[in-house]
Amino acid sequence: MFSRALRRGFAPSATRSLGRGFSSAVCPCFSSSSKAVAAAATAVSAGAAAYYLGVKPGLAGGARCEAAAAVDWTKVRAELVKILEDDKYKDSSYEGATPGPLLIRLAWHSAGTFCKETKTGGSDGATMRFEPEGSWGANAGLKKAHALLEPVKKQFPGMSYADLWVFAACVAIEEMGGNKVPFTPGRSDKASGKECPMWDGKTHKDGRLPSADMGSPDKTATHLRLIFNRMGFDDREIVALSGAHSMGACHTENSGFWGPWTRAPTTVSNEYFRELMENTWTPKTTHKGKPWKGPAQFEDPTGDLMMLPSDMVLIQDKQFKKYVEQYAKDDSLFQKDFAAVCGKLFNLGR
Repeated sequence: MFSRALRRGFAPSATRSLGRGFSSAVCPCFSSSSKAVAAAATAVSAGAAAYYLGVKPGLAGGARCEAAAAVDWTKVRAELVKILEDDKYKDSSYEGATPGPLLIRLAWHSAGTFCKETKTGGSDGATMRFEPEGSWGANAGLKKAHALLEPVKKQFPGMSYADLWVFAACVAIEEMGGNKVPFTPGRSDKASGKECPMWDGKTHKDGRLPSADMGSPDKTATHLRLIFNRMGFDDREIVALSGAHSMGACHTENSGFWGPWTRAPTTVSNEYFRELMENTWTPKTTHKGKPWKGPAQFEDPTGDLMMLPSDMVLIQDKQFKKYVEQYAKDDSLFQKDFAAVCGKLFNLGR
């Protein structure tokens, strides 16, 4: 894994032009006196954590905040970076992978269950540890992320799984060249699958997460708005969040889809939007010399890159497309909006 400084040394345009020449294969019981000492230590720890994390002390409040403040988040970050830089990590869709995209997906799918009307779901609770949420189709493959983070949770038992998942994503975004996403600890963990979020929407099979294809561009656009509006996001935020597809890849063993969206799948950048606007996308019909038998997806002329129907709808729908165009032209704008909308997403349900 490149160091963060080295990754940030490549401009998106340079990464893109360089990447064009390669295939994608190259390419997360005190006594009364002791209580006083502990309280003072907690206050200092809370202030230090707030300074380091870029948040204001006291935002989370209560016993949960005190427990989270007692965690040495600088040390947690160091352990997460070790995971991100593990050269032994492998990905079935591309070489040179890191766990960063997987850790972001974990936090994204945890927080993305939020419903603003019922005030259920969201990043608080870490209910994906339980059934039925753990087996939702959209969460396939995420048990690998749970396993990667379990040693960190054991090392810092005062930290909730919910906080760990979000913090790991924040660290991953920054380590992959993205802007810092503000993090406020204080999330709690639910006790059982009885508290998994449920929702009887019209356009999904199970769970509360978006589907990649609803059969037509119009239906897919309607579906995206239904899912994301339920969380409280508008069109611009939907497109910005979709920029997470600048990282990682799809896997046939999980979703049935295959391949990375960009040639820089371990870097936060606007490459996803540039590919959407500047590349040529046609329905995928073959894969490694054989007929493609997976779900409908699109590929570029090399067959190395892919787009989902839900990606393509971002340039098929006029309202979505205007934001795709803005981000394709301005990486700084995307980086700013992406960090902001991730911060909003990761705090849903608190």
